[in-house]
Amino acid sequence: MNQKIKSNSSFGKNLREIRKMHGYTQEEIVAKLQLKNQDISRSAYAQIECGTYNIRISELVALKEIYNIPYDDFFQGISAE
Repeated sequence: MNQKIKSNSSFGKNLREIRKMHGYTQEEIVAKLQLKNQDISRSAYAQIECGTYNIRISELVALKEIYNIPYDDFFQGISAE
């Protein structure tokens, strides 16, 4: 089952900042995700960073493993409202 999390621009902004902080390009992250059996294109990944495409839970888990960070870092500044 491919459950997705509804994305938003704040989540995408956090994702972009985390990627840049770790010094990766979108292409490099997509390659790392594909090595973790995540079937995602660079275009789809770019849309996740823009907040216009929903991320799969399995992709989020893989990103957490790639960056070795807590899940909280992905959700900084995002409130329940």
